[in-house]
Amino acid sequence: MVLPTWRNAVILLSMVAGLSACSQLPRGAPVEREIIAAADAEISGFAVYPVTRDFLPVVAEWPLTGERGLGWIPASGGARTQVIAAGDELALTIWDSNENSLLSSNGYRAVQIEALTVAPDGTVFVPYAGNIRVAGLTEQLAREHLQDEIDMVVPSAQVQLALVEGRRNSVDLVGGVGAPGAYPLPDRNYTVLNLIAQGGGVQSGLVNPQVRLIRGGDIYGTSVARLFENPGLDTRLHGGDQVIVEEDRRYFLSLGAAGSQSQHRFPQDHLGALDAVSIIGGVDGRRGDPGGVLVLREYPASDVRTDSRGPDQSRVVFTVDLTSADGLFSARNFRIHPGDLVLVTESPVTSVQTILGLVGSVFGLARQGASLTD
Repeated sequence: MVLPTWRNAVILLSMVAGLSACSQLPRGAPVEREIIAAADAEISGFAVYPVTRDFLPVVAEWPLTGERGLGWIPASGGARTQVIAAGDELALTIWDSNENSLLSSNGYRAVQIEALTVAPDGTVFVPYAGNIRVAGLTEQLAREHLQDEIDMVVPSAQVQLALVEGRRNSVDLVGGVGAPGAYPLPDRNYTVLNLIAQGGGVQSGLVNPQVRLIRGGDIYGTSVARLFENPGLDTRLHGGDQVIVEEDRRYFLSLGAAGSQSQHRFPQDHLGALDAVSIIGGVDGRRGDPGGVLVLREYPASDVRTDSRGPDQSRVVFTVDLTSADGLFSARNFRIHPGDLVLVTESPVTSVQTILGLVGSVFGLARQGASLTD
C-alpha cells in the first residue's frame, strides 16, 4: 500500500531538516560564512577585509610579503671604446729601423713583448722605459702614451699595441641563456641586454625570466620583460659583473572549489586576483561560490599597524566577490603576493543539492518498493 501524498511530503520535509542539520556531508571546501564567522570571535587570530574600490588605495600602501625587494641600476652612458684595467694583458710590437737599436737585435727590425699584465697599480713594465701607467686609458691613448715614453729612450722606434681583456674587463653570463660563459666587454656601453643577446638569448620555457646582476657583493634584480619595456633600465655592465637569467621563483597556492588545486608560478611581474582566478581555472561551476573567493595572507609581526598603513593583525583574509561589477574590477587591481593562498569556498547551494540527491535516491527506492508491492 502506498502512503498518501501529504504523508510523503511530511516525511520529505523531516528528512531535509534532519540532513540540513547534519554537518558531516562530504565537501571539498569550506563555505565562506564558516571562515568569516570566526573573525567575529573575541580572539579570532585574523582580520577580514572585503576587496572593494574604496579598499584598494588602502591596501596598496601596505608592505609586500613573500619576496625580497631587489633594486635595479638605471642605464648610464660610457665610453664607446674599451678602457684598460688592472689584470688586462698587453702585447707590444716595437719597430725600429736603426741598425744599433737598443731594443731589436741584428737582422730584426721589430721586437715583440707578449703578455704584459697590467699590475694592480695600473702600470706595465717596458724594458728601458720602466713602469708606465696605462689603466683608465683607451687602447689608442695607451699606445700614444707608450710611444711618448719609449721615444725618450729610442726616438726612432714605433709602437703597436694589442689588448687582451682580463677579468676586470669581462663579465660572466652564468645561466638561462643559449651560450653561458665569460664575455669580454667590447666597450663601456655594453649593457645587460647586449650580453643576453650575445649569449644566445633567453632559454625557451622559462616562466617570466628574471635577471640577477651581482656586482661587488650586491645583488640587483628585475625581469627581462621590464628591461624590454623600459630601455632606460638596460644598465651598463662593469668588468667583473656576473649576470644570471633564471625562472621567476615566486608562486601562489590555490585550494577549494577551484579549477585546479596546486602551486602556480607567477607568469608576469604583477598579478591581480582576477589573473590568479583565471590561472587556477576559475571557480568550479558545480560547487564553487563566485561570491566567496578568499585570499589568505600572513604578514610579519613588524608590519602590523594600528593605522591604515598596514594590517591590524598578522593573519589576513581578503574577501573577493566576483558576482558584482565592483568586485570584478577591484579583483583585477588587487595585487596577489608570493605565497598567497587563493581559496574558492563552496557554495551553500551545494549542500542543498547533495541533500536533494540523497532524498531523490530514497524516493526512488520507495517507488521501486511500491512497484514490487503492486
